[in-house]
Amino acid sequence: MANSHKIIISGGGTGGHIFPAISIANALRQIEPGIEILFVGALGRMEMEKVPQAGYQITGLPISGFQRKLSFRNIALIFKLIRSLLLASAIIRKFRPDAAVGVGGYASAALLYMASRKKIPCLIQEQNSYPGITNRLLSKKASRICVAYDGMNKYFPAEKIILTGNPVRQDLENIENKRVEALGYFNLNPDKKTLLIIGGSLGAKTINRCIINNIGKLNDSGIQVLWQTGKIYFDSAKNETSGHNMDSLKVHDFINRMDLAYSVADVIISRAGAGTISELCLVRKASVLVPSPNVAEDHQTKNALALVNIKAALLVRDSEAADKLIDVALGLISDEKLMNELSENISKMALRDSANRIAKELFRIIDENKQNQ
Repeated sequence: MANSHKIIISGGGTGGHIFPAISIANALRQIEPGIEILFVGALGRMEMEKVPQAGYQITGLPISGFQRKLSFRNIALIFKLIRSLLLASAIIRKFRPDAAVGVGGYASAALLYMASRKKIPCLIQEQNSYPGITNRLLSKKASRICVAYDGMNKYFPAEKIILTGNPVRQDLENIENKRVEALGYFNLNPDKKTLLIIGGSLGAKTINRCIINNIGKLNDSGIQVLWQTGKIYFDSAKNETSGHNMDSLKVHDFINRMDLAYSVADVIISRAGAGTISELCLVRKASVLVPSPNVAEDHQTKNALALVNIKAALLVRDSEAADKLIDVALGLISDEKLMNELSENISKMALRDSANRIAKELFRIIDENKQNQ
């Protein structure tokens, strides 16, 4: 390519949006080393820290989420939205991108809406099996919609859909030979089975409370626990478990080496965000999913059911977790046959090389747009 392309990637809010976005950027840069990439996120959100750490420039919009309950915050949101749209327009005018990518999150909607109005080709990366209203509306103007599940023509124009899967962190592609390194990294016992607990990058209050309330049962089970609490829950988790003298409990606010965590895990307890689901499929791990009830249109439950319905994971609803979660997880980790069955079935849903597929689609829509001009 004679001239370097310019791409805006927009979205964030959680690791489930940020890490796929960075994976797409890395794939674009691998295909075209001189490409210019600008991220657009939401001020005060996780992407403003994680994206620069990955080596990319980011600018923030003053946008936040709509409160589903009646709230005065929604009045302020209207003004934030208007300001964000104006800022998004200015960013596009200054950067002059060849295309825009939306990966979900507050900023994605504002940026893609303004880009589509300026006739810039847009690609939506829809992670979930049930898309939110924003992406359904944006899809009318999008050039391409990259999805992770079959049957998405119920929500999007069929001619725009490409089944690519969700991008995951590249270091998860081959974890089979990392177990020894992982045992040392986390100071784990090679003779014990490991239960990995991940409530998403921000943590999960319900899951954390289940662990705290069942420390004695976990200790008596003879397994070891590797637990990512999320930063806001870390101090309370450490304080409330400190008196139990459980050497086999490893507590972290955030696990940077998820490749090692996955490699050493026998069973995983997790929320059911789309990015996490894609990672679980790739690493072939037996899992107990606890969908968050605090997401738009209950899409995590729909994500989880896509696995549960083919016997690729177990489901414990958030409202039932206090009574059931630990018993279900301990029952699974002691049942080799069921663990193997779940592992085999979940592996069938893995779509590899997703970031590279999306990057190639992006270059295609840029070429198509030039031909149509």
